[in-house]
Amino acid sequence: MRRYSAFAIAREALRFHSGWARAWRSPEPKRHYQVIVIGAGGHGLATAYYLGRNFGIRDVAVLEKGWLGGGNTGRNTTIIRSNYLQDPSAAIYEKSRSLYETFSQDVNFNAMFSPRGVIMLAQTHHEVRGYQRTARANALQGVETEFISPERVKEIVPIINIDGPRYPVLGGLWQPRGGTARHDAIAWGYARACSGMGMDIIQQCEVTGIRSEGGVVRGVSTTKGEIDCDKLAIVVAGHSGRLAEMAGFRLPIESVALQALVSEPIKPCMDCVVMANTVHGYMSQSDKGEMVIGGGTDGFNSYVQRGSFHHIEETVRALVETFPMISRLKMMRQWGGIVDMTGDRSPILSTTPLGNCFINCGWGTGGFKAIPGSGWAMAELVAKGAPGPLAAEFGLDRFREGRIIDESVAAGVAH
Repeated sequence: MRRYSAFAIAREALRFHSGWARAWRSPEPKRHYQVIVIGAGGHGLATAYYLGRNFGIRDVAVLEKGWLGGGNTGRNTTIIRSNYLQDPSAAIYEKSRSLYETFSQDVNFNAMFSPRGVIMLAQTHHEVRGYQRTARANALQGVETEFISPERVKEIVPIINIDGPRYPVLGGLWQPRGGTARHDAIAWGYARACSGMGMDIIQQCEVTGIRSEGGVVRGVSTTKGEIDCDKLAIVVAGHSGRLAEMAGFRLPIESVALQALVSEPIKPCMDCVVMANTVHGYMSQSDKGEMVIGGGTDGFNSYVQRGSFHHIEETVRALVETFPMISRLKMMRQWGGIVDMTGDRSPILSTTPLGNCFINCGWGTGGFKAIPGSGWAMAELVAKGAPGPLAAEFGLDRFREGRIIDESVAAGVAH
């Protein structure tokens, strides 16, 4: 795999860009692989990448029923933060955030990582107490955050209205090293690196069945034929329940739609991410000038990937009081992704009742920020057959044993 560089750009400019190779190969599947990863989204590709980089396992196929990065990886608001309250959550999200910082150098692909900072607004006295508690917990966890005053919030975000009649800004939890990244580039960068290590990324290859023998996985049935494997990793986000059913077990999750929208592009006016969790809306400005807006999940189970009017009404109405200027903006695009939610709003990285079959799911609406850390932990789980420190607390057995990692309340957000 030829490295991208300024010299490569100059060289190709001189020959009219005729020498660029494809970023990744599109091979036909082999009969057998050491590891099959189902799902070529960010988490699946990251799992494959760290299997190769950290453990030297390169006989890997990544199977995708659609196109690479066409699921939730390409349908999110790209927020990256690690200011969670519970220790297991903070550990894996901080690992992920740190890996985002070096992603472009590690995989030789520009992810446009922007550590612009993330503010979680405190608009009730309950939130003030909650975020002050989180800031102290983060200090013990080694996560850099601080609780800031309303005046400091206004200094960082001049367009904000801190004196709203219903929801005044009473402060905020500020993580200066949080931010955003280019979501497509994360998938493309991992895919290119995996292909360069000799892994097969097979698109338009839907898994229709999971084969086992003696309680151990043997392979998968796909629309491109039967493929055998020694180990299987299921990393398919909102469709995790369906794949688990094929493997013969059930998951404590539900699938719901999460919607987002972008406005028309405007001049730069906000250079950080702001989350207003009391009214539940969050917003950042893209490099193209669009205001990227998201909110909570739909209140009913579904597998749709499209927007709806009620989301526009509820989310924008929630944000207009805090950001009056957005009332004058036109909406350009709206979309939805399918997220899988656990009861405690924490993920599952676990062995399963089927031998040599592993599951990574339940990230809810926090999936994008977790991609590198999730892949790192999942690769260790698959390679060693047992969870490492990052994944140890996120096993399926926690639901049976009552070891709940409650981030639905602890994180101070509705997800």
